Amino acid sequence: MWNQVYNPFGNSVLSTLAAAIPVVVLLAMIASNKVKVHIAAIIALVVANLMAIFVFTMPADLSIRASILGIVTGFFPIGWIVLNVIFLYRLTVEKGVFETLQNTIGGVTRDRRLQILLIAFSFGAFFEGASGFGTPVAVTAAILIGLGFSPLAASGLSLIANTAPVAYGALGTPIAGLSSVTGIDPFLLGAMVGRQLPFFSLIIPFWVVWAFAGYKGMKEVWPAILVTGVSFAVPQYLISNFINPWIVDIGASLISMACLIGFLRIWQPKVIWTSAALRTRDDSASQVPPVQVSKAKPTRAEVWASMTPWIIVCAVLLLWGTDWFKNAVNPWATLSYAVPGLNNLIMKVAPIAAQPTPEKAVFAFTWLSYTGSGMLIAAVISGLVMGYKPGEMLKVYGKTIKLCSYSLITISAMLAIGTLTRLSGIDATLGLAFAATGVLYPFFGTLLGWLGVALTGSDTASNVLFGNLQKITSEQLGLSPILMGAANSSGGVMGKMIDAQSIVVASTATNWYGHEGTILRFVFKHSIVLACLVGILVMLQAYVFTWMIVTPP
Repeated sequence: MWNQVYNPFGNSVLSTLAAAIPVVVLLAMIASNKVKVHIAAIIALVVANLMAIFVFTMPADLSIRASILGIVTGFFPIGWIVLNVIFLYRLTVEKGVFETLQNTIGGVTRDRRLQILLIAFSFGAFFEGASGFGTPVAVTAAILIGLGFSPLAASGLSLIANTAPVAYGALGTPIAGLSSVTGIDPFLLGAMVGRQLPFFSLIIPFWVVWAFAGYKGMKEVWPAILVTGVSFAVPQYLISNFINPWIVDIGASLISMACLIGFLRIWQPKVIWTSAALRTRDDSASQVPPVQVSKAKPTRAEVWASMTPWIIVCAVLLLWGTDWFKNAVNPWATLSYAVPGLNNLIMKVAPIAAQPTPEKAVFAFTWLSYTGSGMLIAAVISGLVMGYKPGEMLKVYGKTIKLCSYSLITISAMLAIGTLTRLSGIDATLGLAFAATGVLYPFFGTLLGWLGVALTGSDTASNVLFGNLQKITSEQLGLSPILMGAANSSGGVMGKMIDAQSIVVASTATNWYGHEGTILRFVFKHSIVLACLVGILVMLQAYVFTWMIVTPP
């Protein structure tokens, strides 16, 4: 049994700097564009092992086993989702079905700014609510690149847009995870998040169009942006506060899509924006040949054929995300493997845990209920509907594996870093540094959630990692644990766009692998500014607008 050590140097500043080294090394290498991202991830994993063993005193065998567990969990479920999303996309491209979808969307609006709102924000929010875990970025980035957007625009804008819905992703999984470690009713946590994120659901549509087209370009389509934001934010608040936190994204995204499409039937901008590159410098634009949109209007049958694969995906993922389905299949479709020499051999101690708590290291291979498995089944059904023969689909799948190979290596290495830093206590050391900020804790506690997602790639993982710390610290400072638990999740969503695994998912979906540093540099400033704005809102809720805080009945 090994107890985690959170202050190995006996000096919080030095210990925090040491804990930050692995993630700093990783981000610096990615941002430099001089080291291929899968190599950077492997080097950062080695650095993380060295820090865990030689600084944080983690036994070497535990460190190595934790890394291997992370590598496996990197592929299942994250890599598994990416692989099968890209497989479905390739099926639609090779049959020409995707071209019809492009023409159909072009029929709704030819304006690139409005296409971003419809696809990256509203449609992406639906996939976030249905499945999460990288699916929305993979789907929306693939669609945008297919519509002729530059790789940087398709990647970066999909990442920025996929923020406001993340806290309720995968049918409320982040809220459930936060509740599990804090003991706070998930309905209270979901309602509190619903009093924070709707402000940003209004802001993000303006923000993402501004990032694409500049202020003037944004101002020209402000009515459509306002419709998109309001029709998402209001249902987000109402559903989270008066129904439940599980269907927030599904309901809000469907309403938002319907309202935007309906609005565009009666309103179009005076100037149609046709450029598919970022208004700022975008060297990636030269790599995309112009997309020729057919002037012939697709027939109704062709439109339905182009939408059928995505309708099948939505239907399957909605089923796959329900507790009913998981409870039905997991008892017989799960292989649980408690990692020998690791499971229950690491003790989480105060102040991270109220009492010594052993860390479980069990790989639950829920092979059927994985979102990626649902995506694969949806892709196979769609392929048969599109007229593929089994052998043809296998050939496309082989090409997809080759296309995604480096990305899968990278994602597995990223998750290995996240698993190792969690089990070694490195993440907790960083969290304690934020917790020591006193009266400014509502602001920095929010940034702690941002850091957690940036490190782990998951709002759920960040909530599980830091949720209890948020509760303990807020109670010590006389703050509402419901407020700070929700702030961890709300702040975390802004870290989603800079976590390395999301960036790799985006680069894979746009076939722009090797340019992750460019994507990171583009989205980083947006991420940190938005996270700080969430922190300011939480500060105001903590000390000024206290009436906004949800209280237990």
